[in-house]
Amino acid sequence: MAAENYQNTTLCQAHPEKRTYSVQEVADMLQISKSRAYALCKQSAFKTVKIGKYVRISKSSFDNWLDSAE
Repeated sequence: MAAENYQNTTLCQAHPEKRTYSVQEVADMLQISKSRAYALCKQSAFKTVKIGKYVRISKSSFDNWLDSAE
């Protein structure tokens, strides 16, 4: 039981609040294709960072971009 509580506590500390979205998450939220989501990333519509082969999208810049589109 103690080991399980430690593991749960460690996971919560490692990800206290999500700061990035994956391209797939953005595609799902906008109900568009993954390739279209990549195209938005290339247009610099919001801040992105490439980590190896993965692209991550800044949650705050994406949320601001989406709010301004309304």
